[in-house]
Amino acid sequence: MYLPIQTERLYQRIVEQIENRIVAGELKVGDQLPSERELAEQFSVSRIAVREAVKALRAKGLVEIQPGRGTFITNGTPAVVRNSLSMLMKFGQVDGSSNIVEVREILEPEIAALAAMRIDKEQVTAMADAVGIMDTALDDVDVFVESDLDFHLALAQATQNPIIPILMDSIIDLLREQRKRIGLVKGGLQRGQYHHKKILEAVMKHDSQLARKTMQLHLKQVREDSEVSS
Repeated sequence: MYLPIQTERLYQRIVEQIENRIVAGELKVGDQLPSERELAEQFSVSRIAVREAVKALRAKGLVEIQPGRGTFITNGTPAVVRNSLSMLMKFGQVDGSSNIVEVREILEPEIAALAAMRIDKEQVTAMADAVGIMDTALDDVDVFVESDLDFHLALAQATQNPIIPILMDSIIDLLREQRKRIGLVKGGLQRGQYHHKKILEAVMKHDSQLARKTMQLHLKQVREDSEVSS
C-alpha cells in the first residue's frame, strides 16, 4: 500500500503519499486512516514522523482527528480558504500581522465565551494537554506554536458549533506565522502562556464573561508583541 521512506524530512513524504491516494480517489471523505502504530509499520518510520504527518494533513484540511475514534479523511474546504489567504499575502493584499490580529479580536473573545458554556471533558483535556506541552517548550518556538494552535482549535471545537472550528482552521497558517514571530520577541511565549492558563481556568469554571475578558487580554498582549516583532 505505502512505500518505505528514506529521507531526512520523513513526515513530508508520508503526507505526499497520503495526498496522492486522496487525489487518486483511493481515500475518500469519511475513510479512516490506520492507527499511528500501523502507519509507522507500513511506512517503516517512527511514530513521531507519523504524528507530524498527521498534524500536517490536519493543517491542510485533509484529515480530522476524532478523539477516541481515530483519524479520518475530511473535506479540504478550509485548506482552499487557507491557500487563498496565503496567495493574497504573497500579492500583498493581506497584511498577515495587523489583519489577523483584528480578525482574532472580533472572533476569539466570543468563541471563548461560548466555549465556557458548552465545553465538555474531552475538550478540557485537549486544552490542558496543550498547555502542558507549552509549559515544557518555552525555549522551543516550533513545538510551542503547534501546541498553541492546538489550544485555540480545541477552544473553537468546545463551542460545539461545527462552523467555528472551520473558520479558525482556515486561518491556521496565518496564526502559525504570527505566533512564530511573537516567539522571537523576548518573553513573548511566557506572556502568551500566562494568558492561556487564565483562559483555561475561566472556561473550566464555565464563566463566559471571564473567558471573554481573559481572551481579550490575551489578544491585547498578542497585538503588543506583534507590533514589536514587525
